[in-house]
Amino acid sequence: MISSDVRRDVGETLWLGFHGTTPPPALLAAIGDGDVGAVVWFGRNLLRLDNGELDLEAVARANEAFHGAAASGSLPPLIAVDQEGGRVQRIREPATRWPPMMAAADKSPELCERAGEAMARELCAIGFDLDFSPVLDVHSNPQNPVIGDRAFGTDPEAVAERALAFARGLRAGGIIACGKHFPGHGDTSEDSHLALPVLDHDLARLEAVELLPFRRAIAAGVPVMMTAHVVFAALEAGVPATLSAAVIAGLLRERLGFAGVIVSDDLDMKAVADGYAPGDAAVRAIAAGCDALLLCAREDVQRESQASLVRAATDDATFRNRLASAAGRVRALKARHFETAGQRPDWRAVCGAPAHRELAAELAG
Repeated sequence: MISSDVRRDVGETLWLGFHGTTPPPALLAAIGDGDVGAVVWFGRNLLRLDNGELDLEAVARANEAFHGAAASGSLPPLIAVDQEGGRVQRIREPATRWPPMMAAADKSPELCERAGEAMARELCAIGFDLDFSPVLDVHSNPQNPVIGDRAFGTDPEAVAERALAFARGLRAGGIIACGKHFPGHGDTSEDSHLALPVLDHDLARLEAVELLPFRRAIAAGVPVMMTAHVVFAALEAGVPATLSAAVIAGLLRERLGFAGVIVSDDLDMKAVADGYAPGDAAVRAIAAGCDALLLCAREDVQRESQASLVRAATDDATFRNRLASAAGRVRALKARHFETAGQRPDWRAVCGAPAHRELAAELAG
């Protein structure tokens, strides 16, 4: 018989995407049953009005429904989105459109912090809780097809300074920040959405470049880190970082001392999906030290991952304890966020406000 505690713990680790532009009844029911830790938005979920702008009223209504679907006495799911600026920003006009963060490479940390706070206030107003940002990758490979201008620069120190200022702004605006992609996706020549990149750098190079912004983020208290589906041969050959205990539990948790929530990048990406069955990938990621799993594309993968996690926790006490620890971190993050969250402002007064558009122009200039 499946323990209700196991079922609830599995639910906290499942951070799910959805299809359609309104909350699916099955997803709302799953939230009510405690089977969803977070809901993730993509461009496919956004309605456009006749004038080409996004229907932010529909987004706000949907997020209210997601939050309200939680059972009485239970914490609502986190509502998350990729809102970096540039080519990776789901929420656009009539909200403020932000430049890519490479534009911040020569700007002051103070400007980055103000931009982060303005972005957060807009996200908060339409019901979001968490932004998968800032990017902590260092843009050290001009041929990188997936990071590029998403990074805050090419110098590790500058990236750390500006990205963490941006993270402070997100926090001030009421949004949970998430640093990504640990332990660094900036020097790859392949896109992990499409293939499994491999980096052969030695530990000295990783310490000097890739890991420096993450060390600073941990010291600064960034509460969530996202993994990279990249093989770091010096740490564990042949295994994507997301599924590697040497990288996640050994390096990030133990050696670097990160105590917050570790979320996988999307397990539907080919860097993982081409080499591992969905349920196996989910179990391996949790066993390696991840606390939450992004499962954003396919409902069958979501169901298979849930079933595999339940089976593994039911059959293996060691895995069950690891799962309970992961769920506990997610619950603690949610509790801190919802206990301190204030009244959400009217999105019409916040999204695309003239002061925010001026900030975006200053950042881009």
